[in-house]
Amino acid sequence: MFLFIYLFTVMGNLLIIVLFSSDSRLKRPMYFFLCNMSFLDISYSSVTVPYLLHVLITGNKYIQFRMCMVQLYFFNSFAAMEFLLLTTMAYDRYMAICQPLSYPQLMNQRACMLLAVSAWLVGFIAGAPVTILSSTLTYCSSNIINHYFCDITAILKLACDDTSAVEFVIFAQGVVLLLSCFILTVTSYVYILSAVLKISSTEGRYKTFSTCGSHLTMVNLFYILLVFVYMKPTSSYSLDEGKFVSVLYVNVLPMLNPVVYSLRNADVKRALMRTCRRNVVNISF
Repeated sequence: MFLFIYLFTVMGNLLIIVLFSSDSRLKRPMYFFLCNMSFLDISYSSVTVPYLLHVLITGNKYIQFRMCMVQLYFFNSFAAMEFLLLTTMAYDRYMAICQPLSYPQLMNQRACMLLAVSAWLVGFIAGAPVTILSSTLTYCSSNIINHYFCDITAILKLACDDTSAVEFVIFAQGVVLLLSCFILTVTSYVYILSAVLKISSTEGRYKTFSTCGSHLTMVNLFYILLVFVYMKPTSSYSLDEGKFVSVLYVNVLPMLNPVVYSLRNADVKRALMRTCRRNVVNISF
């Protein structure tokens, strides 16, 4: 099952990247950020799933401590980037719907590149504090991680030292990063909803707001799952619940990204059809 989900995730997100690269009609900010999200989802899954498949196939469950810390760092970094990119995509939708006349000038290629690079850089920085603090802890005799990968919640269960500093950093980062991203996303959609309600025709309202449907779906799923796992004390955390939820946000959500955006986005579906027709014509010749 994990292999099928991983292959579907990689191929589905690669398809979006290929469509963006090959179809000139998708050379717009919305699809530039979607392309970044697809690359991030591939990276996000690749941090944990290949090693999990290795364990399932070989039965070798050993992982070196430094490799565990590397996995922890990239997982935390990519999770932070996901929030930042989702927020950036909400801001892009706000600009497109609420500021249509100035949208091409404000969301030009340079601005889009700056927003995307900033999200990646902040994500890589955000993953460092928890990883550094976790690497300095003293761990008890038990070295069995009760999880599918080196998740911080499972690692802290093995620590003999006081983990309050690590928990505080996790909570502080969550409040600063998640809350700021959440406020910006909600604010963007409040303005979007206000602009949509001013449209006189029902068809116009539906067509305008439908461009946000896919993004809203992914935002809701990602926030609900991540907040459920990480924004509560370790003492009240259930590893069994955490393992189940982690399967959803590590494996299922990255797989859903291309499905949701492809099925609910007319531009992506048309680009896919054009690409298929070109390939059929090329093969026939």
